[in-house]
Amino acid sequence: MKRPEPTEIERFLNDGDYIVSKTDLKGHIVYCNRVFIDISGYTESELLGAPHSILRHPDMPKIVFRLLWERIQQKRDIFAFVKNLCKDGGHYWVFANVTATVDPDGTIRDYHSVRRKPNPDAVKRIEPIYAKLREEERKGGMEASGAYLENLLHTNGTHYDAFVSALQRGEAT
Repeated sequence: MKRPEPTEIERFLNDGDYIVSKTDLKGHIVYCNRVFIDISGYTESELLGAPHSILRHPDMPKIVFRLLWERIQQKRDIFAFVKNLCKDGGHYWVFANVTATVDPDGTIRDYHSVRRKPNPDAVKRIEPIYAKLREEERKGGMEASGAYLENLLHTNGTHYDAFVSALQRGEAT
């Protein structure tokens, strides 16, 4: 499936909306709820079996997904602000929580994500940070982007989880 060209059209989740999906171990969608289908513009049959990266907006820094994959493969959950790309080129922001589903023997079975409406002020704060992370990636790869993120967190006297949680709660960081 050809990737859509991004447009300036933005969609918004309602306060009570939750996007829910599951992926297999390779990141292919095995379940998606109606809210996900509706906001993405894809049909259920287009989403099922597709890589979740079908929604990856080019404005998203790669380091965020690297951090996400590192955490969930360690069976640790993660929260992140994510800008997703719709089928028609529009976009929508989410505050995502991604976790690994673990069998009783400790084996990761799949990945589960619940996304909700992000704090609009947090999106305004994260957009220039993501722009800087992408710039660092262009100049020096993910290592440079990761170093920039670590420095930002250190300068703010915080760590990643506290930083994104504070943004979502509307607290100054």
